[in-house]
Amino acid sequence: MTSPLAAQGRNVREASRALAQATDEQRSATLLTVADSLKNREDQLLEINAAEVEAYVESGAGRDRLSLSGPRITAMADALREIAAAADPLFESLDASVRPNGLHLERLRVPLGVIGVVYENRPNVTSDVAALCVRSGNAAFLRGSSSAQRSNQFIVDLWRDALVAHGLPADAVALVQDPSHRAAVEFMQMTDVLDCLIPRGGPSLIAAMREHARVPFVLDGDGNCHVYVDESADLEMAVSIVANAKTSRPGVCNAAETVLVHESVAPRFLPELSRAIPQVELRGDDATRALVPGAVRAVEDDYGREFLDLILAVKVVASLDEAIDHVARYGTGHSEAIVTDDPMNADAWVRRVDAAAVLVNASTRFIDGGELGLGGEVGISTQKLHARGPMGLRELTCLKWVVRGTGQVR
Repeated sequence: MTSPLAAQGRNVREASRALAQATDEQRSATLLTVADSLKNREDQLLEINAAEVEAYVESGAGRDRLSLSGPRITAMADALREIAAAADPLFESLDASVRPNGLHLERLRVPLGVIGVVYENRPNVTSDVAALCVRSGNAAFLRGSSSAQRSNQFIVDLWRDALVAHGLPADAVALVQDPSHRAAVEFMQMTDVLDCLIPRGGPSLIAAMREHARVPFVLDGDGNCHVYVDESADLEMAVSIVANAKTSRPGVCNAAETVLVHESVAPRFLPELSRAIPQVELRGDDATRALVPGAVRAVEDDYGREFLDLILAVKVVASLDEAIDHVARYGTGHSEAIVTDDPMNADAWVRRVDAAAVLVNASTRFIDGGELGLGGEVGISTQKLHARGPMGLRELTCLKWVVRGTGQVR
């Protein structure tokens, strides 16, 4: 007997074939229609979302991710307009050449097909992912959390209406209706429907993906991000960068979780940092606690944790080499920043730190699809195959070889 999810998946698969042949104008216009609808129906969406936030029993990062507001909806609409204005990623020609036998070769960018995304709480992800998928000619099959089901469904309905209005199949954007664990496992194993699976969530979701998924997946991994304050750093700049990286939105993956400080500047920097971010609990080694008496003693686990809260691990290091070794041991390959006025140290950081993104004299919070000019992102890959870092339009395509001949045979 075919399950409801399998039947829905067949419809999404069929829609993906039609979407792959849609014109650039159809795909872009769909995004602009949804952007207008988000603003025109903002009050209805906020009312639905407020009820879900009120029913949500947890506090902290989960509640913040679930919550929508007028500015957040405006940001969602702006992201759609930016993605709509981006260059069409499809059928771009790469590596054109002619073989000695006269064969003309080229590679073209084409859609992956159906992108499955499993994510927790964030209704803004529903809009961002649908936009990136549709713009790149892919169907979006979404499995959100039960806590955001009504907000997600409202947004998906806007997408489906817009697709139909522009002559495209509604099922090119679909939301899994069953929020159960059983359905989640079935979703991860839909090899006949999904071409790529992307999880956006915490360690439990990643563990479930590793255990159950049969579809190729790209991990949107943990963000244990570091900021290293070098001995040559402008300390006023360093305080500003660390404060922004930790406090602007602590519950997201590009927030800083550890600050490493060169021992020569620690006596000046750490007291200044403590005064600048009094709302943040500092957890430090003995050298840190000697300079900031209010700091909590750090344990080994603190340096490997993604706090997603107003907590910052701190360690005083003797050299750039020690800082890089610390990142290699505890980092998750997401985003790593150095604050320095020494070009050689900056270059060493860029060359030697193994991460999807490295930053010099800038906050880790910039590692985001919108901030990097991608309009949005379907996730931030901490893997090294297919895509790494923020995944925008081009990362949702693959390559097709095209061979044109005049009757050649082998």
